[in-house]
Amino acid sequence: MEGSFFCVSKRVLLFLSLHVLMTCFMHQGYTYGVEGKIASHTVSVSSLLPSPSCSPSTTKASNQKSTMEVIHKHGPCSQLVQDHNPLNHTKILLQDESRVKWIQSQSSNSSDSLKASAVAHLPAKSGITIGTGNYLVTVGLGTPKKDLTLIFDTGSPLTWTQCKPCVGSCYTQSDPIFNPSQSSSYSNVSCGSKSCSQLTSVLGGSQCSGATCLFSIRYGDNSSSIGFLATEKLTISPKEVIDNFKFGCGENNQGLFGRAAGLIGLSDNNISIVEQTAAKYGKYFSYCLPSSTSSTGHLTFGKDSGAPSSVSFTPLSTVPQSSQFYGISIVGISVEGNPLSIPSTVFSSGGAIIDSGTVITRLPPTAYSALRTAFRKAMANYTTAPAVSLFDTCYNFSKESIVVIPSITFSFAEGVDIDLDPSGIFYVERASQVCLAFAANGADSDLVIYGNVQQKTFEVVYDVARRKLGFGPNGCY
Repeated sequence: MEGSFFCVSKRVLLFLSLHVLMTCFMHQGYTYGVEGKIASHTVSVSSLLPSPSCSPSTTKASNQKSTMEVIHKHGPCSQLVQDHNPLNHTKILLQDESRVKWIQSQSSNSSDSLKASAVAHLPAKSGITIGTGNYLVTVGLGTPKKDLTLIFDTGSPLTWTQCKPCVGSCYTQSDPIFNPSQSSSYSNVSCGSKSCSQLTSVLGGSQCSGATCLFSIRYGDNSSSIGFLATEKLTISPKEVIDNFKFGCGENNQGLFGRAAGLIGLSDNNISIVEQTAAKYGKYFSYCLPSSTSSTGHLTFGKDSGAPSSVSFTPLSTVPQSSQFYGISIVGISVEGNPLSIPSTVFSSGGAIIDSGTVITRLPPTAYSALRTAFRKAMANYTTAPAVSLFDTCYNFSKESIVVIPSITFSFAEGVDIDLDPSGIFYVERASQVCLAFAANGADSDLVIYGNVQQKTFEVVYDVARRKLGFGPNGCY
C-alpha cells in the first residue's frame, strides 16, 4: 500500500511538472510558455479603459532632479482639456496618418505612390514638415520664469513657443503667451551667427529680419510657426537651469497643437535640446509614456546613477534622408512566444525608426499580415467588432470583464526582446471597439515606424552619444 501510494505520488508530481513545463502557469497576470516566454496577459477590461479622473503614477525617475512629468494632451491630467467629452479618435488618427505620410515620403526607399500622396496633400512651403505629438511636459522659460506646456517630440529638431506680439496670428493656448520684453535673459540670435547657419542646415532654409535670424517650421498636419531664433534661460526643474538655450520665438503660429504653448525638439541635430545640453547631460535622455491617458509618465535628461539593470540596449542607426529621426533595427515579431515566419529582408528593406510623435506602429504589409493572422487565431473565442479607421482587427469586450490577450514580442538587433504591455497591444475607443494597435504600410519597402502606443510603460532610453536605444519594463504605470 505504501509503495502504491509512493508510485501514485510520483505520477502526480510528474504530471504537475509536465503541466508546468509543457503548457503554462499563471503569475501576476501573465501566462508563461515552455521557455519562460510570456504567452498571454490576463487583464480586466476596465484596466484597458481610461479613467475620467487623473491618477498620477509614481515612476522610478520621479526623484531625479532633471525629470519632468509627462501627460497626455487629451487626458484628464492635462490642463489643456477644456471639457470632458470623449476623445475624437478619428481626428487623432487622421493627424497621425498625415505625420506618417510625410515622414515616409522623406525616406529614399519609400514607394513612388506614397511620395506622390504626400506631395499632393501637403502644401509646398519652406521649412521642415513632420507632424506633432500627443505628450506634454511643462518647462520654465525666461527671467522671471514663466511656465509653458510643450509637446515633446523625438522627431522634431527645434524647441519653440508662441511669443508676443502675435504679428501674424496665434492659436489659443492654455498658458499665457510668452512675452520676451518682460524677460531680462532674452536675446535674439544674429543673422550671421553659427546658430543661424545651423538652423539653415536643419530646417532647410532661414531668413533674416535686419540682423536678426528668423525660423520657419511646418508640420505634417499643416500646423506651423514662424518667428525669431533667440536665446533664453530654460528651467527644467527647480534644480536644473540651462542658460542661453536656443529656441524659436514664434510670432505667427497656426495649427493643431491642442492648446499647448509649443514644442520641445528631441531629435539628434545641432539645435535640439539633446545637442544643446550635451556637455551637461551627455546626449542622454529617457522617457516613459503612461499606460493610459488618465495617468502620467516622465521625461528625464542625463544618467544620474546610470540605466537600471533591467534596461536592454539595441543599436541606434541612421535612416537615409531622415537623419532627424532615431533609426532602429527590428529583426522579428512573436505572438504567444512563437516567432512569426517573416523573412529577415522584410524589416531591413525599408529601414525603421522609433518616434514619440507617431501614435500607431506602421509595419511592412508582409509582417502585419503574419501578425494579424496569428493574433486573430489566438483571439478566436472573442466577439469581433467592425473595422474602424486604420484598424481591421477589432473586438467587442462590452460583455467581458476579464480577457486573455496573446503576447506580442518585438525582437531588435543584438538580442533585445520586448514584450509589449497590454496597453501597447490594443487601441481602445470604447469597450465595444477594442482594436489591434498596428497598421500596414503601403509596401514592404516603406519606412517602418515604431509608434508611441507600443512604447507605453517602458523606460525608453536614448544614449545618443553611444548610439544605443534601451528598453526597460515597468518604467511607469
